[in-house]
Order: sequence, then structure tokens, then C-alpha cells
Amino acid sequence: MAAALVGDEIAYRRFLEAVTPHLRVIARRRLSAFRLGNQDVEDVVQEALLAIHLKRGTWETHRPIGPWISVIVRNKLIDALRRRGHRVVVPIDDVVDLIADERQDVSTDGQDIERMMDHLKPVQRDIVRAISLDGSSVRDTAARLSMSEGAVRVALHRALRSLAAIYRGGTT
Repeated sequence: MAAALVGDEIAYRRFLEAVTPHLRVIARRRLSAFRLGNQDVEDVVQEALLAIHLKRGTWETHRPIGPWISVIVRNKLIDALRRRGHRVVVPIDDVVDLIADERQDVSTDGQDIERMMDHLKPVQRDIVRAISLDGSSVRDTAARLSMSEGAVRVALHRALRSLAAIYRGGTT
């Protein structure tokens, strides 16, 4: 990741490929702790990869990357649980160090994601923006788009998979 932050695209791609199996293990383990099946694992992984991409400038190179990644996965897991109706309480001590990071300028990250999202179908783009970026629930998004919740989940999963492929292919 340190090499990626200074512009090494090959190192960044290798980093994402290496971290993805680790993200799956974390997501699967944490979802099973809430007695949920594996149906949300890939959604959590794809959303975590997207967040890692968007927040990569917030990682401090002098700190270990593992805890930074774990916090991102935990946050995406919490989002998934909330969409399923679970109430999740996160102690402020767990996130106090991250609050300052949220204020950092991520304007180029936003431009990257917008360019990548331009490759999606309009409905997919709307669903990703609503659920993954704005934090809307699947239920609310489905109602707004006159779709079933299942159709929204499938569209979200396909859109996130497309975004990952677009990113890996460098098509932005």
C-alpha cells in the first residue's frame, strides 16, 4: 500500500488482490457471529474494497495497515447489519482516532469513483450511490426505485463486482 500511495499501480493491484481473501475471512467470521449466512459476505468485501480505495489517502504509512483495514471491514459489516435491521452499537473509543481522518480532503478519490461509476448502468449507479455511498437501506432504495429488495441486492452486488472489474482493468 505504501508503494501504491506514491503511484505504483502494479503494487496497488497486488495489494488489493492479496487483501481480498483476508477481507472474505473477516467478513465471513463476523457475519457468522451474528448468525447470518454467507449471502452478505461478497457485498461486505466489495464495499470494503471500495472504501479502501476511497480512503487509501487516510492510511498513515507509519502505522500498521491491518487495524486500518479491520476498521473499514467492521464499518461495512455494520452497514450490512443495519440494512438487515440489526441494531449495532459501536463504542466511541473504537472510532475516536478515525474522526479526524474523515475530515481529510478526498476530492480526487471522489473523482475516481465518479469516473468508475460512469461505466455502470444508470439504475446500478443509483443503487450504489444510495446504498454504498449515502447509506440508504435496501428497503428504502427498493421502494424509491419500485424494485423488490432482492432485485436491489442483486443489482448492488453486480454493480460492485463491475466496479471492482473496472478498477482492476484500469478503465476509469
